[in-house]
Amino acid sequence: MAIAIATIMILGTIALASTLGQVNAAHDNQEQNKTSAVAFHDAMRKLWEDHITWTRLVIVSVLNGLPDTPSTVDRLLQNQADIGNAIKPFYGNAAGNQLTSLLHDHITIAAEILTDAKAGNTVALNNAIARWYANANDIAAFLHNANPKHWSIDMIQSMMKTHLDLTLAEAVAYLKGDYNGSVKSYEQVHLEILGMADTLSSGIIAQFPHSFTHDFTTEEQN
Repeated sequence: MAIAIATIMILGTIALASTLGQVNAAHDNQEQNKTSAVAFHDAMRKLWEDHITWTRLVIVSVLNGLPDTPSTVDRLLQNQADIGNAIKPFYGNAAGNQLTSLLHDHITIAAEILTDAKAGNTVALNNAIARWYANANDIAAFLHNANPKHWSIDMIQSMMKTHLDLTLAEAVAYLKGDYNGSVKSYEQVHLEILGMADTLSSGIIAQFPHSFTHDFTTEEQN
């Protein structure tokens, strides 16, 4: 009887150890599949810095009629796909593709604005600017609907409008030959886009906390 009881206890201990091992392995696998919150924050900043950098280069190329214009525009359009792909793990492929499409329109309309401004076609220019701001509101609405708790419609619309205002000022200054003014506007564009990138990354991290390892230090969070 004592031997039988001991045998049952040993088998039970082995089974418990096996179960705990499976649980720990599953937990470790889940941890490995998580994304670093710091890395995600930095990657989002990189994407939006690419956005304004290549936009700047397109402004210069289009307004000067440079031969690198097609290649530069293509690289800027690739950035829009990169941004759409960045949200697919959280909102799905359809949402990512929709954001890419909205951002693609954002760039193509901006190219119209540059072309019309260079040609002095005021009617076409004003039409393109109106569509550009309407597109910005569409982007804001898309983002708000994806994450209404952390991206209020007023906040996102304000950020998008500021981004367009500053980018337009950058382009107009360059067109007028006010290169120092254009550079100063770009510096403002840069600061604003970093704030927008941080809003987007922090909103996603807050909405999907279990998808991230929260490796921010206390100082970084403050």
